[in-house]
Amino acid sequence: MKKIPLLLATMALIATSCSHQPVQTTGIDLNNLDTTAIAQNDFYQFACGGWMANNPLPGEYSRFGSIDKLGLTNLEQVNDLIQELGKEEHEQGSVAQKIGDLYRLAMDTARRDQEGIEPVRATLQELDQWTDRSQVSKMLGSAMEYGIFAIYVDADAMNSSMNILNEHQAGFALGQKEYYLDEDEHTQMIRREYINYITRLFTLFGYDRAEERANTVLRLETRLAAAAKNNVELRDPQANYNKMTTAELQELVPQIDWNVFFGAMDIQPDSLSVGQIAHLQEAGKMLAEESIDDLRQLFLFQVMDGAAGYLTTDIFTASFDFYGRVLGGKTEPSPLWKRAVGVVNGTLGEAVGEMYVAKYFPEENKQRMLDLVHNLQDALGERIQNTDWMSDETKAKAIEKLQAFTIKIGYPDKWRDYSALNIDINDSYYTNLQRSAKFEQAYSLSYLNKPVDREKWYMTPQTVNAYYNPATNEICFPAGILQYPFFDMNADDAFNYGAIGVVIGHEMTHGFDDQGSQFDKDGNMFDWWTEEDRTRFEERTKVMEEYFNGIEVAPGVHANGAFTLGENIADHGGLQVGYLAFCKNEAAKKANERLGDRDGFTPAQRFFLAYANVWAGNIRDEEVLQRTKSDPHSLGRWRVNGALPQVEAWYEAWGVTDESPLYVPEQERVHIW
Repeated sequence: MKKIPLLLATMALIATSCSHQPVQTTGIDLNNLDTTAIAQNDFYQFACGGWMANNPLPGEYSRFGSIDKLGLTNLEQVNDLIQELGKEEHEQGSVAQKIGDLYRLAMDTARRDQEGIEPVRATLQELDQWTDRSQVSKMLGSAMEYGIFAIYVDADAMNSSMNILNEHQAGFALGQKEYYLDEDEHTQMIRREYINYITRLFTLFGYDRAEERANTVLRLETRLAAAAKNNVELRDPQANYNKMTTAELQELVPQIDWNVFFGAMDIQPDSLSVGQIAHLQEAGKMLAEESIDDLRQLFLFQVMDGAAGYLTTDIFTASFDFYGRVLGGKTEPSPLWKRAVGVVNGTLGEAVGEMYVAKYFPEENKQRMLDLVHNLQDALGERIQNTDWMSDETKAKAIEKLQAFTIKIGYPDKWRDYSALNIDINDSYYTNLQRSAKFEQAYSLSYLNKPVDREKWYMTPQTVNAYYNPATNEICFPAGILQYPFFDMNADDAFNYGAIGVVIGHEMTHGFDDQGSQFDKDGNMFDWWTEEDRTRFEERTKVMEEYFNGIEVAPGVHANGAFTLGENIADHGGLQVGYLAFCKNEAAKKANERLGDRDGFTPAQRFFLAYANVWAGNIRDEEVLQRTKSDPHSLGRWRVNGALPQVEAWYEAWGVTDESPLYVPEQERVHIW
């Protein structure tokens, strides 16, 4: 991430000394380019303009990019696997039976229309009959359908070898507190449409006074949202870790009987971490101060909203019209088969993943990835050692952390057991999904007060994504992402280092971004920096934050540099580390020989084209506004046009001068890793 003066000459030398071994393809699709654009003035348009023209935004998508196109390919592959299962009868209780029957339930809209709201009637009636406030603690603990805060199990941030119960703010369906509080015209429109949606749901479920109930829901959600932390505040791991005993929790929020609450969940936590204290206290006060009838409306809506995608066509349409059309700008829902595959993936993900990797993930891909990861580790280690702002003491600990990374590629070494999950085609779709949710909760709670399972995966193998987990100091690259445009076994190193290599470097850099750097090599939240080094680090990350604050993503709307800081640091580090690893690897193969120009581009140019093509995509105006509030990643255009001007090698590869509108003076660029 850091552009170090000491390395300027070195990097320039490396850029002209990369060598090449013949391979089948460059991996660069020339159809992705817009050659009418000037690369030095708008690199995103030059590299991705052809892709955007050739891939118009489908009605079912708010954003459709190269990553979404790969996700669609994976959905089609999983759908084919499920269809194959459907050609045979399978023993009741087998994984194949569960996958097949859940898929059939998801596809059967005629049955859902016939059942109406019957699958949720018992839950609604229970809420309609609730009159005793003293029962609320048991209700909240036993019901997954509604709530005003979330409970889950994860590693203890201060003792990463053990799991702990965690609490997190919840209870407001729009997710971002700004939707409830901001007064700009667009946000006010969202709130009006939200009221219309809530009103529509109450009407569809047969309730009178629908608009009155909807206003009550919005008022209570606004109360919770006002006390909640915003997305920037949620990025501070230390401020969101508040470990206490259950007795201390009882004193903190006395309106809930926590022994009753945890008893209803059938758990006995030794301790827990409250994520957002002010929100939880406000939730407790709300339970005591608001009338039972008003609280009932909030819980009724949460049940209806959570069930909307799994009941009748009319109810599903109401949900899509708000969340899809209003918030995301979509013009039509995804086809039923895609939604069905998504539910199967979300419910039996690793079982599907086991089938997926058997058919679609060659073992040689895993070895090639391991080689790439190790080369990236070496490159990041070199950049750490060459920093001119970090002390030797902190450098040594950073290298220790880097070398301690756990590397997960493709799929887990042990597969999850789904034998306790009951999928019964005689029950409704919604009933099966409720059982699945309880199964998932039980799975999470089974780790409570136990050692952390470091072999556990937090993504399924078919997922098109990757992650870094600070609690386990691990980087993970599922099989789903190890395909074009991220990875191509037949492409040269310029392509693979520019695409998946930068992704690898991105995830590694998360271990040293503004959040990950607060955790040590064992995953404990521990400040291993000297005070002076931390100050210098924060000065450099502030440059990144302010740079992105200046980017206008829509008329009058700017990017949130503080919210996207961690991902922007990781993009920058991924580019710096990926490029260094690419050049060093090639130099080691054939010293002092430049990689041959191919398709009219040098190896260095192809590296940056491959990176840009990963983020090619079209996006709706509504989605730009929604992601600016909710997504810690910068928009695709700015992961290119915002990130590359911080990288000296990009200037050299493309001959970018101070006449370019993307040009950033060297002294004003980001200088970290």
